[in-house]
Amino acid sequence: MGAGSVPARYLVYFQYLGTDFNGVAAVRGVQRAVGVQNYLEEAAERLNSVMPVKFTISSRTDAGVHALSNAAHLDIQRRSDLPPFSPEVLTEALNTHLKHPAIRVLQAFRVPSHFHARHAAISRTYLYRLATGCPRPDRLPVFERNRCWALQADCLDVAAMQEAAQHLLGTHDFSAFQSAGSPASSPVRTLRRASVSPDPASPFVLPEESRQLQFWSMEFESQSFLYKQVRRMTAVLVAVGLGALMPAQVKAILESRDPLGKHQSRVAPAHGLFLKSVLYEGLAAPVRCPQGCWGLWAASPSRRWPACSS
Repeated sequence: MGAGSVPARYLVYFQYLGTDFNGVAAVRGVQRAVGVQNYLEEAAERLNSVMPVKFTISSRTDAGVHALSNAAHLDIQRRSDLPPFSPEVLTEALNTHLKHPAIRVLQAFRVPSHFHARHAAISRTYLYRLATGCPRPDRLPVFERNRCWALQADCLDVAAMQEAAQHLLGTHDFSAFQSAGSPASSPVRTLRRASVSPDPASPFVLPEESRQLQFWSMEFESQSFLYKQVRRMTAVLVAVGLGALMPAQVKAILESRDPLGKHQSRVAPAHGLFLKSVLYEGLAAPVRCPQGCWGLWAASPSRRWPACSS
């Protein structure tokens, strides 16, 4: 059984609503908590691989954090008399066997055996959603709960937030925005993009409410981030937007390298955060267009992975 067969490595993109999970990583043992990875690997058991299938996750997300598109690689070794699954069949099979409705596999690709979903990523983008004009949590439409951070303030000083975000761009020691427990060997990261912009009106908000509620998006792009770095940067920029901090103070916080300071120790709630995309050199990734359709985007269309032998 399986003698002489060669494992096939795949990259899969998947999405999830993080509300019900203890993060994306698998929870081992007898704890009642469960991660997205637990369900993915449970679905993969039904593929009858000769060896157990383990998902190596590209980007770890905490409890309550969502993903529009995360990624992982996995190896599947079928019996020697069976060909490898096509990416399309693998995607369909995993979705068929997934037992949680808040998880969906978007796309699969064959990749070389040396490919690593975490180490090979060239870009990660996080989206953080805010809502203003929400004096009480129960004023937020039920369809938006656990999907954004509802602020009591009627408005944000977006110009000040954008000015403050400029201090974070580039290569810096981000120790001031790192939470304890980070496995990173170095706190130096390069933040390529930090933006704040208004969102279109939510389709879940009634017309009579839309005059009060306003939604906002913050996006951060880097090759990698420190533990809770995005949520800490979000909290500081929101403080600027609310007038509790001046834009110049963000530069001072960054240069302090002190994660325990009064302002930078705040962490934005997990439920407003979405992992938006993970990109790889020469490999198309699922992206969502403004009209809501899913398509493919290549980080470098001129390059492709070499053909994988079956």
